[in-house]
Amino acid sequence: MLDNYKILTVTHKRVNLHSISEFVVKTSDPSALKMRLQDLKEQFGLDELLYLSTCNRVMYFFHTERKLDLVFAVEFFKQVNPQLEDEVLGALEDSVQILEGMDALEHYFTVSASMDSMVIGERQILGQLRDAYDQCKEWGLIGDNLRMAMDQAVAVAKSIYSNTRIGDKPVSVASLAIQKMMRYHLPKEARILIVGAGQTNALIAKFLDKHHYSEVTVFNRTIAKAEEIAAIFPHGRAFDLNALHNYREGFDALIVCTAATEPVITPELYPQLLNGETGAKILIDLSIPHNIAPEVVKNYENHYIEIEGLRALAKENLAFRELEVQKAKAMLEDFIEELPKVFQQRRLEIAMRQVPVEIKAVKDRALNEVFHKEVAQLDTNTRDLLERMLEYMEKKCIGIPMKAAKEVIF
Repeated sequence: MLDNYKILTVTHKRVNLHSISEFVVKTSDPSALKMRLQDLKEQFGLDELLYLSTCNRVMYFFHTERKLDLVFAVEFFKQVNPQLEDEVLGALEDSVQILEGMDALEHYFTVSASMDSMVIGERQILGQLRDAYDQCKEWGLIGDNLRMAMDQAVAVAKSIYSNTRIGDKPVSVASLAIQKMMRYHLPKEARILIVGAGQTNALIAKFLDKHHYSEVTVFNRTIAKAEEIAAIFPHGRAFDLNALHNYREGFDALIVCTAATEPVITPELYPQLLNGETGAKILIDLSIPHNIAPEVVKNYENHYIEIEGLRALAKENLAFRELEVQKAKAMLEDFIEELPKVFQQRRLEIAMRQVPVEIKAVKDRALNEVFHKEVAQLDTNTRDLLERMLEYMEKKCIGIPMKAAKEVIF
């Protein structure tokens, strides 16, 4: 049933971006995250669960018969973050969207097509959504219901990108951050440190290359991903994230975006990275929660660029795309109207999977058991004809129930 699709989400539209970090699962270790999500799924009796955390939203997408309301949301987020203050819990009605049924699916599709992003039209969100889906599927959190929703989300996103100009002159959080960085006239020979090698920093690297920066050093937990980004630059280097604590070469710009839920650039580490250098450094933190400790920003001279500060540039981007957003909304409305039929047909196809197997089993039993003696007495040509006739009937019979069921639905 479509009514069983449910969403709890906190986005840039309802809260300050700093506050979104209060609602994420606070662990950067994949195995620990897997266990936490599995515990949430079991504790709240969820059939399926998809968890998405980006720089401007956190979303929990469920399939469950349980009723979602404010009481459920409070209990759920108490388990997500036991340190949530009473003041935050008391304001959940304003900060958290609780969506069910078609409203939940419509929101999910809107997110996939970047119509709900802080930067309208950025295609990065669809990749983030796919990555989150693949991870949750690998962890056994997702079944056929959320798979169907993901298939439709990809379909509607591709259709909107193909039939509107919402993605023209592509803009992203990464590109906005680089735009702002360029205002500080960072020289082309500047030493740039990148911490993290996910999609956002991969985009950052492309923009840095476009602007002809070459002295780039990348640190990441998975060295292979760091090497992929470093390879873009003539003088690119890649290191394991742990090597950051031993880095003593100084820097001019530091760009950080990881999945860590605690600061990666701590007050203890930062002076080691400076290695005695003074003067304002460019600090870009595109993580939620922030990966650069607030004490670093406060106590050292810097030009600080973070998600919240990019809102003004994002609004300029929205003004450019407003007409295309309206076209996309109209397309989405048409898609949503047809959605119940699409899901019914898909459920029918799933239910009918066993029909070909059972028909084949009936044919084989007829030949090899029920009429085995009679068939054995036939000459080779007659037996060959009989088997071909039965194979023909098998193929034709498979389509009959599917056709009949579709006629009933449509």
